[in-house]
Amino acid sequence: MNSVNKGKIGESAAKDYLLANGFEIVASNYYTRYGEIDIIAKKDNVYHFVEVKSGSKIEPLLNVTKCKLDRIYKSIDIYLVNNNLNVVYSVDVVRVYKNNIDFFSNVSYC
Repeated sequence: MNSVNKGKIGESAAKDYLLANGFEIVASNYYTRYGEIDIIAKKDNVYHFVEVKSGSKIEPLLNVTKCKLDRIYKSIDIYLVNNNLNVVYSVDVVRVYKNNIDFFSNVSYC
């Protein structure tokens, strides 16, 4: 299975997980010049910008780097401006790994 198909399967599993846990999916695969936001969801008036990482051999969270987070935050700024939003938000990661789905809320770096 190639990485594109694996990514789509991971994103589909992440959406199912979010929906089952009371999130509303607002958008998927939001592209900017800085990169892509995999899923934009909303729950309890908080926007969640979700990065999906999946894999079965190597820990997927290792791919959530400072550089990746910088690009996500720049993309979020563009999304908020383009949609005229001034909202509370969280950057989250959904990990699909070895048949488990884990949700990490409010991810940041030092």
